Amino acid sequence: MRYFLIPLLLAGPAWAECPPVADTSTERAALLSQLKVAPDPGAAQVLNAQLWEIWLMAPDDKAQDLLDGAVERMRLGDLDRAITQLDELVSYCPDYAEGYNQRAFAYYLKQDFAPALADLDRALAILPEHIGALSGKGLTLIGMGRAAAAQKALREAVDLHPWLSERALLVEPPGEEL
Repeated sequence: MRYFLIPLLLAGPAWAECPPVADTSTERAALLSQLKVAPDPGAAQVLNAQLWEIWLMAPDDKAQDLLDGAVERMRLGDLDRAITQLDELVSYCPDYAEGYNQRAFAYYLKQDFAPALADLDRALAILPEHIGALSGKGLTLIGMGRAAAAQKALREAVDLHPWLSERALLVEPPGEEL
């Protein structure tokens, strides 16, 4: 019996829980503040890339491997396997917003908008200022034919990132100029 337990004890790290997501709120707030006043698209692009570096930083190596593997699967067009890896990631790290955001992207690429929207809402519940999730929500709502809700999400994203390319999708409300 004791020899049976040795493999179980050695397998312990596989049962490990995801560590807490790093608190990057100060860095994100500084970048978002700079992004709102970026003087041109080039400056905004640099700041946005820095935000993506933060969002794509998983809590540990296991989570990072799952995320990186899923992103590679999406790049290769293997959306089902990407979703499977992202299912594992969000199960392992339920408080990591980017797991939900990336899974939403995979669902969006499959034009499976309902689960994409649910994942985007979950990502935004964790990080309300996630510009990628906000713009993704707008695009997903457009795909669902929900134009008014899409405009709201896109406006929230553009309020955070005035140079966002999805700004071109905004419809000017009567009597207002964009």
